[in-house]
Amino acid sequence: MADALKEMYSREFFEGLAAKVAEAYPPFDVEAFLGRVFAPDWESLALKQRMRRGAEALRPGLPAAYGDALDVVLGAAERCGNGFPYMMFPDFVEVYGLDDPERSIPALARLTKYSSSEFAVRPYLVKYPERTLAAMREWAKSDDEHVRRLASEGCRPRLPWGMALAAFKRDPSPIVPILEALKRDPSEYVRRSVANNLNDVSKDHPALALDIARRWMGEHPHTDWIAKHACRTLLKKCVPEALALFGVGDAGGVRVERFETSPGVAAGGVFEASFVLAVEGAAPRKLRVEYAIEYVKANGSRSRKLFKLSEREFPPGETSMSFRQSFRDMTTRKHYPGEHVAAIVANGSELASKTFRVNL
Repeated sequence: MADALKEMYSREFFEGLAAKVAEAYPPFDVEAFLGRVFAPDWESLALKQRMRRGAEALRPGLPAAYGDALDVVLGAAERCGNGFPYMMFPDFVEVYGLDDPERSIPALARLTKYSSSEFAVRPYLVKYPERTLAAMREWAKSDDEHVRRLASEGCRPRLPWGMALAAFKRDPSPIVPILEALKRDPSEYVRRSVANNLNDVSKDHPALALDIARRWMGEHPHTDWIAKHACRTLLKKCVPEALALFGVGDAGGVRVERFETSPGVAAGGVFEASFVLAVEGAAPRKLRVEYAIEYVKANGSRSRKLFKLSEREFPPGETSMSFRQSFRDMTTRKHYPGEHVAAIVANGSELASKTFRVNL
């Protein structure tokens, strides 16, 4: 995905951005800026490297004093509008404003309305934790959903593509008040961030995340959804306490029958499987049904990944189910030849498995 996203940073984009910067600050030399951006190594740069290149290319053309340069950046951001590529402006604040938190931290809240300051705020949390957290607690009260989201997204311990916050991985208690303040937020955009933050917490402090989820369950429809989404990693790991919290008991009296799979699959092809889930007794059962693939790794060992099929009430008797799994290489997973394993899992218990071969 990052390879596709980086193409947003095109010459046309930078020409338009440079024109807006020049509107905010007429001495800005557009051609010199474009020359700095499109240096000979441009094509080799990844997404965040292109973002950083743009921020660094801005600086020589702006006033020497950081505060004056920041004013130009804020004015340009207001003219440019909204969109992911404009995260370059918060990146400018990350690179050049870290020694001026008095100006920079409020500027990140202003800039997040046009893109997002979720990456740029993280060095401020590291260098000025109390000051930045105090600002985030205020951001959580903002009338603007983008600013409220920054309060949660910016302090995620394990933000994808962002700097990990080691202090919050060790002790997430300072960020819990922010999550509490936003747990009933009217914006799904904000609530999803709260859930993702608590899911990050669950990876290092599962007991704490489960305690918070228990408290939130039943409090409000919004908090019910957040709690479930925040526990998704624990559910994928089949942690018994997480399964029980959402009404998923043991798999006693549930069987898998007629489990049929592709005998093999070519790299880039599709693996197919079907099975019958048999539920004993006279009453419906709430079941979380998943399939697992044990992928062969480069060193010959296996790595197991779970994929959710269904979570619902299953009637007594037989229910036919099936799934298909692509073996096309992705940026997040490369496939290797060898004996793989497919398994059916219900409520955290493996009920059936079969081996199959992936061939190059």
